[in-house]
Amino acid sequence: MDWWPSQLPEDVTISQRTLITADGEVTRGTLYRPRRATETVFCLMHPRQDLRQHPFVPGLLAAGHAVWAQVGRSVGNDMQLVHESALLDVAAGVESLRDAGFGQIILIGHSGGSGLYSFYTEQALTEPARRIARTPGGAPTKLPEAPMPEPDGLVLVAPHPGQGRLLLAAIDPSVADENDPFSLIPELDPFARDNGFGDPPEGSHYSPEFVARYRQAQRDRVARIDSRAHELIADQLAVRKKVKSGTATETERRRSILTPVITTYRTDADLRCMDLGLDPSERPYGSVISARPAVSNFGVNGFGRLTTPEAWLSTWSGLSSNASLERALAGVTVPTLLIEFTGDCSVFPGDIEAALKTLAAADVRRVAIRADHFGRPLDKGGESGIAPAVGEIVTWSQERAK
Repeated sequence: MDWWPSQLPEDVTISQRTLITADGEVTRGTLYRPRRATETVFCLMHPRQDLRQHPFVPGLLAAGHAVWAQVGRSVGNDMQLVHESALLDVAAGVESLRDAGFGQIILIGHSGGSGLYSFYTEQALTEPARRIARTPGGAPTKLPEAPMPEPDGLVLVAPHPGQGRLLLAAIDPSVADENDPFSLIPELDPFARDNGFGDPPEGSHYSPEFVARYRQAQRDRVARIDSRAHELIADQLAVRKKVKSGTATETERRRSILTPVITTYRTDADLRCMDLGLDPSERPYGSVISARPAVSNFGVNGFGRLTTPEAWLSTWSGLSSNASLERALAGVTVPTLLIEFTGDCSVFPGDIEAALKTLAAADVRRVAIRADHFGRPLDKGGESGIAPAVGEIVTWSQERAK
């Protein structure tokens, strides 16, 4: 996803910056400045993707505003992505922009970036002593001690309900054995015709009873993986304790260093992607990963495939992660613009309603634009949603400029 075939406006100044976070890690970003001075800077970041060529960048610059596109410590590989640590990356970026003299800092969270920026905004608005001090896995976060400048506004574009909540709805609960990707509980198989599955164009038709049973089984599977993650963390802490006391064997010394990795198979099985009658919208059949979830569910690119126990609990567990919109938006009081793409096959109308219901901000605008999850046209030759989205963001921010 990049800005091609658009081009950057002429006379844009581009500078690369390397920042050190409050916990001593490195984060990087690109600052785009238009020809004339501006007080407003728009920020783009995703917990694992590189958004330095996000398609919003040319339009925001053409409107006369700066753009900060940041990459965090887990870019390109989320195996160790701990959202509480990613907030320290965001904090370093926002602090550098305040130091650079920007008076209006707007965070734009697109897709999974919405969960990250919502979580950051909520923690930045929280009194330091009351911020989250421990990750879901029990590690210290350093959030209470870190400088976390408040943003002036938040824009949510095609906002996932959080990485964990996204996977909670997409994980295949018919996996009988986590060590066997082909194991199957037939009565929960989302791709069995007896359970209501159908190929496009007819699509699937799952019964309400099956949907309810499936959703509960998804929660049960995530809870089992959560338990396994906690066990692995506890085992490692126990051997580390023995190492510190000087009583560990050589094998235990090695175990104290080795971080186990959880493998989670089959995570592209959200019923709403195959049954367009569930939470209906303009979306086509298929998921954000592929047009054929019955195939991609067994592919290599599923969400949360390989994670450390800490990363699973912090990022991909819909039951344990702090980075859900439902939890974070309840503490977000800055002006907020929410842009939904009406043909999104990854964020559904019910997700949008749930986000708006929990959002604490008094100044909220909701805009619907016809496009897919990435802002692309729904029809061949149709209009892209990128320019309308940029126009809405620019107008909304100008109305709220200090």
